[in-house]
Amino acid sequence: MGFLIVVLVVGLLQLLHLQLLRLELPDRIQRWIPWFLALLHLPLAIHAAMRFAIPGAPPLPGVVWALSRMGFYFQALTVVHLLLAMVAEGLWRIWQRAESRPEVAEGEGVDPSRRAFLRTAAVAGAGVATVLGVGGAQEAYGDPEITRQQLFFPDLPEGLDGLRLVQLSDLHAGPLVGASLLRRWRELAERERPELLLFTGDLVDSRSDELAPLLEAFQGFRPPLGTFSVLGNHDYFDDPRPLWRDLEAAGIRSLENRAALVQRRGGTLALLGLQDPMARNGRFLRKVYGPGPRPAEATVGLPDNAFRLCLNHRPSEWNAALAAGARLTLSGHTHGGQINLIPGVSSALVIGPYTDGLYRRGADLLYVSRGLGVVGLPMRIQAPPELVVIELRRDPDQGSKRAR
Repeated sequence: MGFLIVVLVVGLLQLLHLQLLRLELPDRIQRWIPWFLALLHLPLAIHAAMRFAIPGAPPLPGVVWALSRMGFYFQALTVVHLLLAMVAEGLWRIWQRAESRPEVAEGEGVDPSRRAFLRTAAVAGAGVATVLGVGGAQEAYGDPEITRQQLFFPDLPEGLDGLRLVQLSDLHAGPLVGASLLRRWRELAERERPELLLFTGDLVDSRSDELAPLLEAFQGFRPPLGTFSVLGNHDYFDDPRPLWRDLEAAGIRSLENRAALVQRRGGTLALLGLQDPMARNGRFLRKVYGPGPRPAEATVGLPDNAFRLCLNHRPSEWNAALAAGARLTLSGHTHGGQINLIPGVSSALVIGPYTDGLYRRGADLLYVSRGLGVVGLPMRIQAPPELVVIELRRDPDQGSKRAR
């Protein structure tokens, strides 16, 4: 089903794009446009077929993968081109009416002024897209912002007062995030000297074999209270069992609907992990790897005096974390929108109200990280990558004033 949806969407986009290109480009190359589009999309079609329709398919050869990635990027350019053409068409018609110019009747060919107007819009759009792409790549692959939060809880056990943790989310190790970037993130995280290191999902982009460079980058990083993780939706695009196995072998405890007790100076921290809903629909092929979030399972046998902190990849599942008694929930998933073209407006609003930063519900808190990596396009716009440092504090007279 996923493969058919991809084919239909890409096919419709390119049919519309073909009509636009025939209008904008010179007549002498008209017959070559369909062939160009077909050749450009052939590697992408092969890639989609292998990823969606052939379970356990081996990785594509490097050249084929690079060409398929070019085809994928072309889809983004297609959408931008079509949107700009719609705007340009509307402006051209307004200009025609303002100048009282008659439109060319159907069957008499293409109005030269219309064609010239659309060409100019296409060139201008290409320039804007180039500027945004370069700036977006610099934002995505530069050092992340380090967000430091002191979070106050009046019921925090005294032994946990001052506990320092680092949250890393949405690393997306794989084609767009290489070993050098992973090593840089490890260096920055280690500088913060956390007592706990927490990964909140989307460790890899889409394949379980992409985990190896991440584990290598973080090898030897041993916070005194341990390293824990949950998987995100992208981690279920492939069989997650190798991820669970390799994380545990590397000393990173994977919490999927279970908990771990951490002792510090006589205080008890219960670290909960909820499984991502994608576990019920791995690879979009209805292949089940787990039940999804189960708060009751994650809290079996926990002592009443333990302070509960939940790792929960999707902030939209905050209710499940609250059902597990979580006082603090750490999530990612949204990338802060990743590409936000309207100043002050996060594109992540399309998937829910929790886009990035700190939120409060009663006495309970949720922190949504913008994450570190990228997905789809190698850029971020008005959504810089983020490394989160949190210090838990006990103070009955203060609250987290920045929570929304």
